[in-house]
Amino acid sequence: MPRKFIDLSVALETGIVSDPPMALPEIEYVDHAMSADQICSFFPGLDKKDLPGEEGWAVENLKISTHNGTHLDAPYHYHSTMDGGKRAITIDEVPLDWCFNDGVKLDFRHFEDGYVVTPNDIDAELDRIGYQIKPFDIVLVNTSAGERYGYDDYLLKGCGIGREATLHLTSKGVKITGTDAWSWDAPFSHTAKRYAESKNSSIIWEGHRAGMERAYCHIEKLSSLEKLPDFGFLVSCFPFKIKKASAGFIRAVAILEE
Repeated sequence: MPRKFIDLSVALETGIVSDPPMALPEIEYVDHAMSADQICSFFPGLDKKDLPGEEGWAVENLKISTHNGTHLDAPYHYHSTMDGGKRAITIDEVPLDWCFNDGVKLDFRHFEDGYVVTPNDIDAELDRIGYQIKPFDIVLVNTSAGERYGYDDYLLKGCGIGREATLHLTSKGVKITGTDAWSWDAPFSHTAKRYAESKNSSIIWEGHRAGMERAYCHIEKLSSLEKLPDFGFLVSCFPFKIKKASAGFIRAVAILEE
């Protein structure tokens, strides 16, 4: 049966607003002309004039965080413990059978920036689209941040998923969630205002911290979620295997049967 593939990942690039200033990626591009001498160094007596067009190879040198670009957060990112006190697993320990499953999209683009999603919001959206979550479904949240990736206001955009809403999903057997925003939680700028008023530290990173109670992973900086149907597709999100890391880069892809 023919399949349609939808790329849900952003491209890793520089010169755009994708992360806070201290966390922006750096990419050094080494082109074919620049690397010709590198090839010659492996073969004594070889002159770059002997290379096709005097060209070597193209190589990119990266200075990046595991949280740049579209990536999967492991429970270890949220805290050193998960599942009520167990050692939190790192990205190289995430079960692969979590990473290829049926997907469902929750459209929360109508919520204002900084809004914290509740369990009732999730249930209302599931009722609207006529879907019941089953164990291992990958739940993707479409926020207003998706269309602002790379723009100056990207880090300020989108709603966040609260602690209770996150636990509501994981109580149904969900192991992986995702968002097109910078964070699974509400933008820090909005949470900071709420904290200034309440001095309640439990609201800080509350969606992430829910992993301390029940382990799960989430994807951040997804793209093109508006192209997806509400459900009826597969999601592939296998992470790059980095030893003892808190996250891994992914090429998130939705797969639809045509």
